[in-house]
Amino acid sequence: MEIEFSGELVEWRGPAPYYFVPLPPDEADLVDEVKAEVAYWGVVPVRARIGGTDFTTSMFPREETWFLPVKAAVRRAEGIELGEVVGVRLRVGQSSGD
Repeated sequence: MEIEFSGELVEWRGPAPYYFVPLPPDEADLVDEVKAEVAYWGVVPVRARIGGTDFTTSMFPREETWFLPVKAAVRRAEGIELGEVVGVRLRVGQSSGD
């Protein structure tokens, strides 16, 4: 399944800061429809694209949606700052690396 959306880069502070783009409600619902088929250990594997940068990661359920982690290398490559709205394309599932 492929999903496209725009979302704001947010920070979640833990032992170290982590950066995520939360999925909008409609897109989160689409992931919820297939999570039983693709999730492992409570996360959903994805292949994502922001700007011209592709990366693989796993989304986490949080605050009634899914949070897409955005790696430091992706933020640097695309010049993304906290609070910026970015366009995201996701390919959801284990085959996301294919």
